[in-house]
Order: sequence, then structure tokens, then C-alpha cells
Amino acid sequence: MMQDLTSHNLPAWMGRVEDDELPALRSLVNGLRRDQEAVIAGLTSPWSSGQVEGQNTRVKRIKRDGYGRADFDLLRARILHRT
Repeated sequence: MMQDLTSHNLPAWMGRVEDDELPALRSLVNGLRRDQEAVIAGLTSPWSSGQVEGQNTRVKRIKRDGYGRADFDLLRARILHRT
């Protein structure tokens, strides 16, 4: 579903998961049902936020590396140096 960007298989998959004895997957399906419209939109949209998420992760790692010994100016310089 995620690679083909198809959401028409989602309800059937969710039904199969609810019939299984896996509590973690049942919990996932319950969460998906709460915001099913957004999940379907995400499965049908060609847009991705992967690049943005990657940059956020990179900045968080740089920030963690300097925790306790770096001020904002050094953090800013390290982030700009890497781009």
C-alpha cells in the first residue's frame, strides 16, 4: 500500500489485523482509525516529507552532540557548516 500509494486495500488490511491475536497491531489499527482520513490522504499523495524529516533529525543530532558545552552561536555554526 505504501509503495504503490493505494489506500483501497486499507480497510481489508485493518479487518485482518483486528482478527489476529497481535495486541500491538490492534493498537496500531485503533490509532489509524482515529485519523483515517489523514492516513488515506498520506497513502494517496505523491508528496513526501522525508527530506524535511531527515534535516530535522540531523539538526537534533548535532544539538545533542553539543549538549552542555555549546552555546547557540556554536550550534548555528555547526549546522550551517554541514549544509
